[in-house]
Amino acid sequence: MAAAFTLLFFSPPPLSNKLLAANPRPLIPSGSIRSSRGPHLRCSFFDLQPEHHPESLSLPLDRHDPSGPAYDAAIIGCGPSGLRLAELASSRGLRICCIDPAPLSPWPNNYGSWVDELTPLGLPSCIDHIWSSAAVFLDERSAKLLERPYCRISRRELKTRLLESCAAAGVRFHRARALSVNHQEFSSSVSCSDGTKIPASLVIDATGFASLFVDYDAGVKRDHGYQIAHGILAEVDSHPFDPKQMVLMDWRDGHMANEPYLRQANLKTPTFLYAMPLDERLVFLEETSLVSRPMLSYNEIKKRMAARLRHLGIRVRRVLEDEKCVIRMGGPLPRMPQGVVGLGGAAAMAHPSTGYMVARTLAVAPAVADAMAECLGSTRMIRGRQLQARVWASLWTPERRAEREFYKFGMETLLRLDLAGTRAFFDAFFDLDPYYWQGFLSSKLSLWELLALSLALFRRASGRSKMDVITKCPLPLARMAGNLAHQYI
Repeated sequence: MAAAFTLLFFSPPPLSNKLLAANPRPLIPSGSIRSSRGPHLRCSFFDLQPEHHPESLSLPLDRHDPSGPAYDAAIIGCGPSGLRLAELASSRGLRICCIDPAPLSPWPNNYGSWVDELTPLGLPSCIDHIWSSAAVFLDERSAKLLERPYCRISRRELKTRLLESCAAAGVRFHRARALSVNHQEFSSSVSCSDGTKIPASLVIDATGFASLFVDYDAGVKRDHGYQIAHGILAEVDSHPFDPKQMVLMDWRDGHMANEPYLRQANLKTPTFLYAMPLDERLVFLEETSLVSRPMLSYNEIKKRMAARLRHLGIRVRRVLEDEKCVIRMGGPLPRMPQGVVGLGGAAAMAHPSTGYMVARTLAVAPAVADAMAECLGSTRMIRGRQLQARVWASLWTPERRAEREFYKFGMETLLRLDLAGTRAFFDAFFDLDPYYWQGFLSSKLSLWELLALSLALFRRASGRSKMDVITKCPLPLARMAGNLAHQYI
């Protein structure tokens, strides 16, 4: 997934769709999955180099014309959110320029999404693979079946679709790196690595979490959590996964029985495996730390993943692709308004409890494009600070900001849970009415629905989970309540 509650794998004994359907909490018989067959088995993928190097797209793009008039908006970055906004804003009659050193380069990370999130966006052709259900493994004896179709997004198809739509709408592109942004009272300009300056009424930063242009208030604690994952698209001799079912999370730790150091660390800061089986020999595997602070080390993630594969007896023949995914979660919102408007990771839009973001940023783009068109396309031509404030407000409405406080509390709770607490949490969470757990993962619940979810979750929680919340989470709970009171009073 890059995305998280992200993608996983699973460990010892495999469960078929039929078994899971018959018993959402099956007992998993010990020894039903092959264990390591000796040192000759290649379970470590560390020495394998990725063999697949996707070629850049070949599409005609209109280039920036230095002699032309100033743009209504310059969008820095050609990721999914930047291109989606460029397409929509241009289709509303605005002059848009996208700035990126390599706008035709393929996106590096895999994207996963629930099918019901992607379909309403009009992007069904960008779905690469669909699984009819997802599994969550809590321990060696308990699992959850999630009857909600999940899909892998075709990165190439999605980027092609967005670029073609941008080209048809008249978006222009400038191939350079944005170095700085200079603001005047009613306009701005982006200085690029090739010496070009691109003038625009509004500048949008869609470069991700490592934004150079979006500021935070001085003195505000940057208490972000971090999701980190290592994934491989691998060709294997065989794997134990049901090809009709992806594994959303596998929290089992039987693979660490002979790894005392790894097991002890995992008891404190657990990781899970996310798996997307594409056929009998091709599978995407990703070991993920859902959220940690400080960030779990990348080497630790890879060691835990290698231990899983060794325990499963999976022989990796080839690594076609690999990826390192780091997602900054929670923390404060950027200072609003400010001269550069953030989008996606640059606007702290990752779900603070799960890390999911792609479908969410694609879905919010129409509202942002509408706000831009209302200001820049009107006869009044609203510009400067008022324009920036209105576009920021379309991105972070009071309702979204309040809901984010609740999701941040969810993140802070997860940060304080060990492996046993995490398992107990998800045991209760996925026992909720699907309307609630699906809405939570997809950021679709109102504040009042989130409060109803929290009460239902607390009622269903085990005694241990209730004690974890009472003893470990009073400060985050008080902070959430204070922030909500400050916002509404």
